[in-house]
Amino acid sequence: MPAPIRVSILVPAKDEAENLPAFVAQCAEMIATQPVGYEVIVVDDGSRDATPSVLRELQARHAFLRVVRHRAQRGIADALRSGYLAAEGDILVFYPADLQFLPVDIPRLTAPIVADEADVVTGRKQGHYEKAFVSGIYNRLSRGLFDVPVRDLNNVKAYRRAVMADQAVRPDWHRYMIVLAHAQGYVIREIPVAVYPRQAGRSKFGIGRIPVGVLDMLAVWFELRFGQKPLLAFGMLGAALFAIGVLSGIAALAVLAVTGAGVRSIWTVIQTCLILGSIFFATGLLGEQVAVLRAEQRELRRRLDALGREVTPE
Repeated sequence: MPAPIRVSILVPAKDEAENLPAFVAQCAEMIATQPVGYEVIVVDDGSRDATPSVLRELQARHAFLRVVRHRAQRGIADALRSGYLAAEGDILVFYPADLQFLPVDIPRLTAPIVADEADVVTGRKQGHYEKAFVSGIYNRLSRGLFDVPVRDLNNVKAYRRAVMADQAVRPDWHRYMIVLAHAQGYVIREIPVAVYPRQAGRSKFGIGRIPVGVLDMLAVWFELRFGQKPLLAFGMLGAALFAIGVLSGIAALAVLAVTGAGVRSIWTVIQTCLILGSIFFATGLLGEQVAVLRAEQRELRRRLDALGREVTPE
């Protein structure tokens, strides 16, 4: 009897027909040496090359290979989510199909989780790669904003199934899985993983992704800092602007009383501060209502998960 599946390797693939045969062959060699059950789930993210036909041929030869297909490109975050929903293992591994990382290193990623020493294990790139400069800036900014205990946040990683269940389903937020998992109290480990030049195809990362990444970083920071209490951000900013408007009004009245003439610029500041202060404060109140709904949703999901564990037979 085959071993029960313990590890599910999630492989987002967009136009990787040239790399997939070698990648799956290396997975087969690695899986043959492992004592626990493995499966490989390739998520075809709207490929326009021969990827679908290549996957059909590979699936006919390898029992461990499963395929999920997106009709149109939806991005890595959605691909990982689709793979997670199809996976059977309690340990998930995010691995690209471009052979910049070799499957032989996957057991090293999963070992600390199997040994109950960590909940998430991320790789730290060892070797030369094209995007080292951009990746270095991204990692330094992320460490400065989030104080995470790893040096390379956007890399191959292994994680418990529960970690994925707790992740927000947002485009491109897979890059911040380590940040979000650390904020939720999961134990993070980092190990060195060799990186190799891409053998075929081309990178899907362009220079236009940098501004998107920065905005996503700010969104994650705001979510972690103020997501539960948005009134702290908007309310305090609104109150500060409102106070500036009131103080400016008092100053304008004092100037008017002493000199008998008003100062137009001061009245402009007063109006601007009072209007913006009111808007920010109202936005904070609306944000609090959204936060209440999100908290109720999380509590409902926890109760449903607990109920599911109670009714699932051993």
